[in-house]
This record gives sequence, structure tokens and C-alpha cells, in this order.
Amino acid sequence: MRPALVMPMHDPDGFLFPHLAAVTPALEGAFACAYMNLTAVTIKRQPEWAMWLEGQPFFCLTRCDDGQVGEQFAQLYRDAAAACPPEQVLHLGFVDRVAYALGSEHRGSFLTDVLAIGADVTPVLYHRSAAAWETHPANYRMFERMVTATGAALLGGRELDFAWCYMVITAGRLRALMPGVTRPDLSMLAEMVLGLEDELRVREVDWLAWEDPFLLGRDSVELKREREASSADVRKRLGYVVPMLQVLADFAATDGNGSQTDGTS
Repeated sequence: MRPALVMPMHDPDGFLFPHLAAVTPALEGAFACAYMNLTAVTIKRQPEWAMWLEGQPFFCLTRCDDGQVGEQFAQLYRDAAAACPPEQVLHLGFVDRVAYALGSEHRGSFLTDVLAIGADVTPVLYHRSAAAWETHPANYRMFERMVTATGAALLGGRELDFAWCYMVITAGRLRALMPGVTRPDLSMLAEMVLGLEDELRVREVDWLAWEDPFLLGRDSVELKREREASSADVRKRLGYVVPMLQVLADFAATDGNGSQTDGTS
């Protein structure tokens, strides 16, 4: 049974659709199908691209309301898990990261890494390698490292990427996981990691290098410098890092299985 890909899609400006179209033949060669959901605003503002996507048999498409990003992700993960047999291997990814991995020099290593994953070794969480992190602006790593370090303090020193970019899991395990994922924003990604932390296998890969220069057609050094000097980008990072830290704080206030601790030392 070939794996299935699961990717949410929010692209009201039509920026990602051309990149998705470019790698669709490669996706069709690697995966059985791709489960995707489109936000209402994307369909409204990009009707031609929405029609194109609906006309591709490879994509199993659903629509979702324009709620918070975590709500869109959670709906898609629940729908995909429900549509598949429990043993189906699902690759949870994002259009920008997958388009970059398949459209760049990383294509071969990406396909080799992810297609070798069978149900018996899941769940697998892919981490950005040291080389991949080096390509990102320094503020990305600084803020996300805060979450990783806080999590490690709570999990006996184990470092996990709570703002993850790619995960492989069976449909049955995803179906069992999702009732415990309740946050409406991106911090739901951290909830998923906490729900799986004692099962996760971690693999570091170079193909999770920074995708924006490729997607934007920009010089990577220049764009990196701009992002590192941008206060707007700092606010963007804090917008998901702070809620993730709150998820970890809530976890720390329990014994790890939902029972409240007394808060004494």
C-alpha cells in the first residue's frame, strides 16, 4: 500500500498553486493520493486554481471555513484519518516545504527518506538538520529553540521540534491522537508532539532547509538579512512560539496524563 500525503492549503493570493502544479507529477509517482482542504477565501479568490485542483483525480479535496489555522489542520487530519484504513501510512506535510523538497536539489534525498517509511516504524518526526537550520534566518531558530529547550526540560532532556514541518504516522494512530488536540492555532502542532512523544522516532534531514528563497525566486543571503532585521517577522515568530510555550506550561502543570499537580516543590 503506497503512502498518502496530507497537506492543508490556504493560498488566497495564488502564490503556492503554481509550485504545487509543478511538482504534482512527482507526487503522483510517489504517493497513492493527496488529501487536501481549501479555505473558503482561497476558493473565492482563486477560483481557476481551485477548479484545477478539483479536476485532478490525485487530490482528495475538501473545503473548510476560514477559521484559525490550527482548526484547518485538525479538520484535515481528522478527515484523512477517517477516510483511510488504520494501517495506511500518512505523510503530514505542507505545500511550501514539499514543493521545495521536490523542486530543488533535495528531491532525490526527500523521496529516498520518506518513501522508505513503513507502518512498523511510525510515527516519525522529521527534524531540520544543522545544515538545514543554517539556511534559516537566525530569529527562526532562536525562537523555535526556546520551545525545543523548554520541552527538553520537561521530557527528560529529549529534544523535539514542536513547530514541525513533516511527520509520518498511520491513519489509526492519527485518528486516536486527534481527540486530544484542541488548540485552534499553530500550537496544536505542539499538542500533537506531546501526544506522541514517547513513541516518536526522530530523523534529521537537509531537505527541510529554508524554502522561501526558492519559492520567492530571491537571493537567499539578501532575503535572510531582510528577515533577520524585520520586527514584523519577530512578531510572526512570537505569534506561534508563545502559544506553544503555553501548551508546554499547561503540560508541566499536570503529571503528563492530564492530572493536575499541586504546584509544590
